[in-house]
Amino acid sequence: MRVPPTRVALRVKALACVALCALLGALLGGCGFHLEGRYQLPAKLTKVRIDSVDTETDFYFGLRRALLAAGAHLTDDIKDPSAVVIHVLADGTTNVILTVSTLNVPSQYELTYTIRFSVDAAGGKQLIAPEERMLVRDYSYAESAQLAKQREQQILTAAMAQDLAGVVMRRLSTL
Repeated sequence: MRVPPTRVALRVKALACVALCALLGALLGGCGFHLEGRYQLPAKLTKVRIDSVDTETDFYFGLRRALLAAGAHLTDDIKDPSAVVIHVLADGTTNVILTVSTLNVPSQYELTYTIRFSVDAAGGKQLIAPEERMLVRDYSYAESAQLAKQREQQILTAAMAQDLAGVVMRRLSTL
């Protein structure tokens, strides 16, 4: 016959589980592990302003989200002398036909998302000279599924913008 565990035995097992979880958490924290999408920004990037001509692009929104997730305080005040300024000099997509069918209908496109940015310190000193980054993806096209392919292009554009925002955040974390 099996004897049910006592309350003391259950508490010992629970404490052992908690201790094991704490040990694993300490080991993961000690090795430099961090959640994907979270960036450690330097102290000088606590107050940031994004200077962009178009504030309605996928990249702009992705960069704002990433900066906020990293703990930066965003400001829109142009005259704030304590804010680091990220200048988005170019932000756009191009769509090029890669292949056409025998009926001269496009069957594959190449989508390119290009950004150009620079970063100025609070005093006006340039921290990052103008840099250009681009991502290229291709996708197939079917005239019979035109709405679905337009949605696929929008999803690809949003994903590429998010990836480019991650590239900029990694670049900022090296300052």
